[in-house]
Amino acid sequence: MQRLLTVILACLGMIGALAIDTYLPSMPAIGQEYGVGPVAVQQTLSVFLFCFAFMMLFYGTLSDTFGRRPVILVALTVYTLASLGAAWAPTFGWLLVFRALQGLSAGAGSVIGQAIVQDRFAGPQAQRMMSHIMMVFGLAPAIAPILGGWLHVSFGWRSTFLFLALFGAAMIALCLKLLDESLPVDKRQAFHPGTIGRNYLMVLRNPQFVFLALSVGLAFSGLSLYIGSASNFVMEILGLPETAFAWMFIPLVGGMVVGSAWGGKRAHSATPRGMMWTGYAVMSLGVVLNVGYHGLFPASVPWSVLPLFVYTFGLAVAMPAVQLTAMGLFPRNRGLASSMVGFIQMMSFALVSGLVAPLLFDSALKLALGVAGGLLLSFGAWRLSVRSSVAPAEAGT
Repeated sequence: MQRLLTVILACLGMIGALAIDTYLPSMPAIGQEYGVGPVAVQQTLSVFLFCFAFMMLFYGTLSDTFGRRPVILVALTVYTLASLGAAWAPTFGWLLVFRALQGLSAGAGSVIGQAIVQDRFAGPQAQRMMSHIMMVFGLAPAIAPILGGWLHVSFGWRSTFLFLALFGAAMIALCLKLLDESLPVDKRQAFHPGTIGRNYLMVLRNPQFVFLALSVGLAFSGLSLYIGSASNFVMEILGLPETAFAWMFIPLVGGMVVGSAWGGKRAHSATPRGMMWTGYAVMSLGVVLNVGYHGLFPASVPWSVLPLFVYTFGLAVAMPAVQLTAMGLFPRNRGLASSMVGFIQMMSFALVSGLVAPLLFDSALKLALGVAGGLLLSFGAWRLSVRSSVAPAEAGT
């Protein structure tokens, strides 16, 4: 049953990744069809990410009140309908509307999935479960752009959104049949807006939590920078066709899968802080290799993408421990804490992919330096979280 739960929660987490990555090879064609430029097309990603991040603030709290399963099912239904709308969007404006709806509904699985892990597991077992979920989840960003490229070449860009709708419908059926409720009624929080608002303020006033959440978001900004720049990096910088996105995404996600598997095995023998130090050390090595190569040589495969494997390996080792440490500060409000971590992570993702990526995606060296800057800020936030360690607070009921 634990393996089945791992697969279900990982698939729920995949929904956002699939919505981000599957259509990336189609971005130039979308611009051509609607007669808009690349900066405008980039907003189909930015709008999705900002809505994704915004709604993550509320999914945890809603699931703390109404239960995990009902909130997931409602979100999946909206996501499936929005994906169908995007597939048949008559204008670019309508495409943005449906991308916004996709973003508002796509984050439920990842946020509530983390809360379900906290409901059912604790300590090293929870960390191991998170690592296994990340390992399975990591398949989505690797497969999505490859699948999207072939769908685009074979059937046109609209077929990628039809695929997303089919995936959403399949997840509805899977959750109805196999996903049990993990939060008993007697442990749910009453839905009082004033109390909920105070709980959010309580979390935000905890400096250790805020710095831990920032360290997660800033570390993932390296991943988001390359995902936001994927079309330019693969087709312009590396000079590869729409069907060659595997050159970037397999190393990018392969490192995360391998790092998650390694981290899961180490969870029972290593301390969370030890996993964090190891992860940051490996990410630093990836950054040094990336900047060093592109400072000396022109971009080419495989050398331009191998440092991405190293970086995401370290990311997968460090981040489960950081996330669980942050959420563990508020054991009675796991959904809310998970929402806040997800919101800060995805807001960082949205800002980097929407605002920073267009400034850097014309140069492999600029992208490498951007990742280095994000890692330095992430490490600084983590060290500040250690210095600002406080006794965990509890919310009112």
